[in-house]
Amino acid sequence: MTTIFNSTQIFSTSIIFLLIALLLSAFRILREYERGVIFLLGRFYKVKGPGFIILIPLIQQMVKVDLRTVVMDVPSQDVISRDNVSVKVNAVIYFRVIDPQKAIINVENFLQATSQLAQTTLRSVLGQHELDEMLANRDVLNTDIQTILDDRTDGWGIKVSNVEIKHVDLNESMIRAIARQAEAERTRRAKVIHASGEMEASGKLTEAASKLSEQPNAIMLRYLQTLTEIAGEKNSTIIFPLPMELINGLLEKNQKNKNTENH
Repeated sequence: MTTIFNSTQIFSTSIIFLLIALLLSAFRILREYERGVIFLLGRFYKVKGPGFIILIPLIQQMVKVDLRTVVMDVPSQDVISRDNVSVKVNAVIYFRVIDPQKAIINVENFLQATSQLAQTTLRSVLGQHELDEMLANRDVLNTDIQTILDDRTDGWGIKVSNVEIKHVDLNESMIRAIARQAEAERTRRAKVIHASGEMEASGKLTEAASKLSEQPNAIMLRYLQTLTEIAGEKNSTIIFPLPMELINGLLEKNQKNKNTENH
């Protein structure tokens, strides 16, 4: 009789503890950034939260979803650009769940799915551009990748807010080739600037020569002015050309003087 009583007492105690556990499991608290997707007998019921949530034990189940922005690092991807240059590119994407129902029901694991989609999209988009565009137009590429990801993840209840390409890694031979190209470009610009300067200078010299030719004595004044300017440098030997007009003028004057004396 005592044994039966003890068994009944143990069974009753177990039932009581089980009921208490079921009752406690019915109460849930969700934080401000969390939502609960409720299933009733396996079928979607509603989205609840945040705050205090009551579930019917064994009949309702809840899956929590975090609504905060997720920062996901996209692993380095081997990309062949449109001009057949092999590079390694990695990026970071920022996204968040805006529809918990779609994020839980429409895709098995939205984090892994978004990561894989970001990797394939990164390779696909960058493969359509040349290396110079990858290095110079990152903002345009970021926008293109973000637009494609946002469109494809819309059915998963995910909003991709931003994509940033972090690094474009090149091998040593390509870095040296780019350096030679940049040096050649700078040399070309220097030659063009020098040629433009020579052209402008020739125009000004032509204009100056035209002005000086209007007055025969102007060229002599210019020579004397130049001689005055360079005479201050006493540590150099000055070779100063004289115009033939000046020499001829002196010779003619000297000849006239001799003729006058002879007469």
